[in-house]
Parts: sequence; structure tokens; C-alpha cells
Amino acid sequence: MSENLFSLEGKVAWVTGAAYGIGYAIAKAYIEAGAKVVFNSSRQETVDRGLKSYEADGLLDKVKGYVCDVTDEEAVLKLYETIRKEVGEVDILVNNAGMIRRIPMTEMEASEFRRVVDVDLIGPYIVSKAVIPSMIERGGGKIINVCSMMSELGRETVSAYAAAKGGLKMLTKNIASEYGKYNIQCNGIGPGYIATEQTAPLRERQADGSRHPFDSFIIAKTPAERWGESDDLKGPAVFLASKASDFVNGHILYVDGGILAYIGKQP
Repeated sequence: MSENLFSLEGKVAWVTGAAYGIGYAIAKAYIEAGAKVVFNSSRQETVDRGLKSYEADGLLDKVKGYVCDVTDEEAVLKLYETIRKEVGEVDILVNNAGMIRRIPMTEMEASEFRRVVDVDLIGPYIVSKAVIPSMIERGGGKIINVCSMMSELGRETVSAYAAAKGGLKMLTKNIASEYGKYNIQCNGIGPGYIATEQTAPLRERQADGSRHPFDSFIIAKTPAERWGESDDLKGPAVFLASKASDFVNGHILYVDGGILAYIGKQP
């Protein structure tokens, strides 16, 4: 087959929260596949940090960064118009921006719960709502929501995050159901436990040289017997953004080393 089904040449991808971590890895993969990338963060210092990383990787000419809070619908619509004028129509949207608060549910203020839901669920709704009309007009597009294993499982202290990510899973399925007839594919990626700077404290060796208890827990629960790397998400993200996934819709692709398939080791 002469056509490269995984090429993103000529495409514009908007990856929210792609200044670092998982979002950065996905954005970098899209650039490597031929796309131009735009990203946003709610703070200028975070945008600047991201741009420095892209520059260090020799990718600055392929990316633009903007300040925008995904929970502010007016700001999102304004940014979308700016992207269309300065970069081009958005072919691929990745709703990656997110947050977590690890607080026992009965100790969590309702305002904290709402903030997590606003960023992790309402934000993707707002940004998706902004790009869908143009995707319909142009004959299709790709929307990829960064879900989580907490879209399927619960765990102590993450009630707001699990509720939001479970909702994001269903928003993914509903966008696919409602707009699939317009050649819009909306799918999700569900990362497992990924080795990022945010999870670094959970992987630090203890004073006696032993693993951190949570590190040991994750290794024991993962058939791959390791944490994921951000680069493990690059292939799945490119697949879901490319022609290779044109008949994949409403699917959550879990990139978790097999955790969700595994009951765990016998103690």
C-alpha cells in the first residue's frame, strides 16, 4: 500500500495542556508524523516552559503556544478563532489538560470537587464544542480525549478525578454517537501509570534502598512489571489521529501495560 495511513502531513493538531508530560509526548509525536501543533496552558509561565522544551528538541517552528483556561468558554472560542487565523483549521483535537486532587471524599470541599470536574470534564466539553462545527463543515476530524484507568476503576482519595474521567469516557462515546455521521471520530486514550515528573516522588527509592510502597504496588499490578513512559503513548495517539483509525469510534484505548486485564499477583 503506497499511502501512509499514519501520516499527519498537513494536519493541524490542538493539544491542550501540552507544555510537558503526556501532552508534550503526544504533541511531539504529531510533529514527527508531519503535523503542526498548537497547545495552551492556563498560565504564561507554563506556556513559556513548554516552548523552551520544543525549542530544545528543535521543534519550535512546528508549534505555537497560547494562554487559555479550558474552563472559560469565551476564552476558548476566542483562542480557537486565533488558531484558525494564525495556524489553520484544527483537524485533530486532543483534550489532555487535566488535574487531580488526592483528598478523601469526606474531607474534600465541594468547591475542590467542582474544580476537578470543571477542568477534567467540562473543559473537554467546551473545547470539543468549539471545534466540532468546523469539522462538520470540512467533512470530518479527530477528537481524542485523555481518559484514565480511573474511567473504569475507583481508588482511595480520587473521587472527583474518577467521577470526571468516568464522565469523560461517556462524553467520548456520546460525541462518537452524535457526530460519527459527519466523519468525526472521537476516541479516548487511557494511560496507565506513567513515569513523569509528577509521579517521580512515588518512584523514589527509600532510605534503605527499597522501592516506594506505591511503586511496588504498581509493579505488582502491571503485567509489564514497569511504569509506562510518555513515549509509550505516542503510537496510540498517532493511530487515533490518523486515517488508520477512520472506522474506530467511541473507543477507549487503554495504554496501561495490562493492568486492567490483570487481577494481580498472589501475595
